Amino acid sequence: MSATAIAIDTNRPGVPMSRLVRVELRKMFDTRSGFWLMMSIAIVAALATIGCILFVPNENLEFAVFGSAVGFPMAILLPIVAILAVTGEWSQRTGLITFTLAPNRGQVILSKAIAAVIVGVVSMILAFAIGAIGNVVGSLLNGVDIVWDVSIGDLLLIILGNVLGLLVGFMLGVLIRNTPGAIVAYFVYSFVLPTIFGILAELVDWFKDIHLWIDFGAAQTPLFDGGFDNGEQYAQLGVSGLIWLVIPLTIGVWSVLRSEVK
Repeated sequence: MSATAIAIDTNRPGVPMSRLVRVELRKMFDTRSGFWLMMSIAIVAALATIGCILFVPNENLEFAVFGSAVGFPMAILLPIVAILAVTGEWSQRTGLITFTLAPNRGQVILSKAIAAVIVGVVSMILAFAIGAIGNVVGSLLNGVDIVWDVSIGDLLLIILGNVLGLLVGFMLGVLIRNTPGAIVAYFVYSFVLPTIFGILAELVDWFKDIHLWIDFGAAQTPLFDGGFDNGEQYAQLGVSGLIWLVIPLTIGVWSVLRSEVK
């Protein structure tokens, strides 16, 4: 019996990155849970704005208050969006189909990261727009002057800070590849570790000196407080980001590229 050779066209172009990003964006909204998670971002921003109008004293009604009110829930929800964008391939067992249709796993992971960042930036802009409307409406209803005490530069820094938080969630999704595990790990990272680091910084002198060099969350504080004052703060953000974001993400991507998808 003679074997028949099958010609394979190895020069066929792969799936364009723009198409992969569009697919990932659509996947974020296609499922019921994904749709309502996205809707919850706008709903929470609206509720936070209404709460500011109703309960904040007139003398404190200013855009910074509304920005803080809508920014805090964004900081919690956006990393979960990024986690679900990655772990869905494993928790819903669609990874085999995805990586068969698009064999370049690195390209798929990158498209998920781009889609998550797009959703995060658009969500933050929408949230700030809702807060701006609330600032105007609240000031008019209470008969006080409209105060715009946050500049465009400040808003961009806040968006950057939230994107970094989103990327931490994305990193945990890539590294753990399990939705409950990644979400629990994110809340440990966001609430437990900062508490431990803060206690150590108060009680241990030598740890106080290196605190901001290893605490990525604390190193991001200038992003939400109007910017960096000196080069050391930039260095602290870079070093802590290398420890908590770049290195774990590199390990996670390496694992995804080498692991068997079932």
